[in-house]
Amino acid sequence: MQHAPWEFWIDGGGTFTDCFARRPDGTLARHKLLSSGVTKGAAGLGSTAACICDPARTADPAGFWEGYRLRLLDAAGQAVAEARVAEFERESGTLRFATLLSTDPKHGQAYELLSGEEAPILAIRYFLGLRLNDQLPPVTVRLGTTRGTNALITRRGARTALVTTRGFGDILRIGYQNRPRLFDLAITKRAPLFAAVVEIDERLTPNGEVLRAPDAETVRRQLQAIRDEGIQSLAICLLHAFEQPAHEELVERVAREVGFQEISVSSRVAPLIKIVSRGDTTVMDAYLNPILRAYVEQLRAALGAGELRIMTSAGGLVSADHFVGKDSILSGPAGGVVGFSQVAQAAGFQRAIGFDMGGTSTDVSRFDGRYELEFETEKSGVRVVAPMMAVETVAAGGGSICQFDGVKLIVGPDSAGADPGPACYGRGGPLAVTDLNFYLGKILPERFPFPLDRAAVEARLSAIRDQIEQATGRRYELVELADGFLRVANANMVKAIRSISIAKGADPRDYVLVAFGGAAAQHACAVARELGIREVLNHPDAGILSAYGIGQADITRHRAAGVYRPYSAEAVRELSPVFDRLGSEARGEVLEEGIPDERITVRRSLDLRYRGLDAWLTIAEPADGDYLREYSSAHRQLYGYEHHGRPLEIVAARVEVIGRTSHAAQASQRVAPREPQPLRTTTAWFDARPHEARVYDR
Repeated sequence: MQHAPWEFWIDGGGTFTDCFARRPDGTLARHKLLSSGVTKGAAGLGSTAACICDPARTADPAGFWEGYRLRLLDAAGQAVAEARVAEFERESGTLRFATLLSTDPKHGQAYELLSGEEAPILAIRYFLGLRLNDQLPPVTVRLGTTRGTNALITRRGARTALVTTRGFGDILRIGYQNRPRLFDLAITKRAPLFAAVVEIDERLTPNGEVLRAPDAETVRRQLQAIRDEGIQSLAICLLHAFEQPAHEELVERVAREVGFQEISVSSRVAPLIKIVSRGDTTVMDAYLNPILRAYVEQLRAALGAGELRIMTSAGGLVSADHFVGKDSILSGPAGGVVGFSQVAQAAGFQRAIGFDMGGTSTDVSRFDGRYELEFETEKSGVRVVAPMMAVETVAAGGGSICQFDGVKLIVGPDSAGADPGPACYGRGGPLAVTDLNFYLGKILPERFPFPLDRAAVEARLSAIRDQIEQATGRRYELVELADGFLRVANANMVKAIRSISIAKGADPRDYVLVAFGGAAAQHACAVARELGIREVLNHPDAGILSAYGIGQADITRHRAAGVYRPYSAEAVRELSPVFDRLGSEARGEVLEEGIPDERITVRRSLDLRYRGLDAWLTIAEPADGDYLREYSSAHRQLYGYEHHGRPLEIVAARVEVIGRTSHAAQASQRVAPREPQPLRTTTAWFDARPHEARVYDR
């Protein structure tokens, strides 16, 4: 009998990469590592210039570290010596070097191991016990990644050109003239993602009739000129192309003849009205695609014959070939939404708020029996028209930097990241939220994968205390200061949860708070208390729940078509051919993923709005077909009122095709309550006061 291959569910976050391995026999294994691909440790007794002995390495696979580079670090986290590991003895945790280190390691001195491989590949090797040069066997990988998100935030995408209709080259710079900070007198506009603009002499009417066709040879000369200037990627967005894509297709064809490989076409990326948001989405897609393509190809080269599927912002999986920039922004957080909703339902809760606190930020979202999707939003200053989970992000993670600005305490938005990391990592990093929890006794240092530096945390806190004393004349205790920073961080997270609950007509007291991510459990009770939430669910795999959610995700495809006509029951019936066409396209792609037809579900919805308004609501197809009733109810919940008698307009028709996977979450088992026995007690500080806290091994 042939066994199923190993399957890996991996969430590559900004600081940590979380991993599940599903063995061929169906059992699960877990692993967590730094997203930098660096493994940290500390030299133990018996370490010399010829070898490092580290008891923590005894849990690693035999021979695993052979071929890796080891760097010995000083107190500031700087490398002072380096050697290649020639032999790894698992029984003693000894790393023997091919050449001697230039200095003898001291007991407790930090080191790091590097391979140059991406963290997901390193995790797979670790699970399989394969050495650095060993070929990976055929495996199945489900991956969530922040690679696109990080490139967008840091503005490190490809050199991109916008190709648009003549006379509209500045349309995306003008945008909607929104002012992000209404009362600022000096307005600084964010630089666009595109580095060049090409204006094509063409024009369509609003209903798609040709007024002026583009000349192919002129277009060729224009595109060749920007290619010669080093433009890597094209975003083609012509006026009214959502009605008639022929001109965009001509430009795309010429661009490929010129030699462009990365091309995003707005009539396929976002085939809806509104050139600004359609254009922004297309530019973002073109800007990120080369970065994602290079990352995917790097993973594929390491995986060989393995299968790679990637999580999209909408909470579904796609094959690596179909993973594109516009769908990448919430690739990681979407796994968390699937994960927390699955474990909440397994525990008997139908309403849940997800509280995902990681190393860089905190993501919050709401589940009411169905995932809440957004189809037009703004991320990192870019308007995006694409289905994505409704997730609110706040810059308050374990790595969020804590500072005093001369007036008040500030937490975030900057993060210490994985390298150098918080001060307690011992690499010269700044004071971060993780340092506060460590200093206040809420983190057990012996359970951390590498030694923590308490003296570095005290030094950072003392420096900030001196700044405050100089500015205000008041000298705080270090415990008070640490607690104050935590209160600021908690307030930021509470505000985010209110924005996805109270601001949308939902009472958070009616929900269970599902805390997950590496840092959420340290803050969950304080956040729940502030919101009046009475129940907090902390899953055994809370620290890596986003990876679990990626393993539970389905194969999905979304399609949409603009309608723009008055709403009526007859108009809805006349949309049947549109729904059928969209469903057929999406179903075909899901079938190509190997999902049998009996495991495919099709969901229909309409974007509706009161005539004359701009904002719409997406309404799932009711069982009785009464969209009007459902729209009125949704509008009343969100805005607190409804326009009786005002006619509706159908903005767009949408189809979601879901191919169910075989990894359905199992219902939680009820067990008899019992009083667990603590391993020991420790002192932890809550509200700046010490408490004796019991320590349990879960």
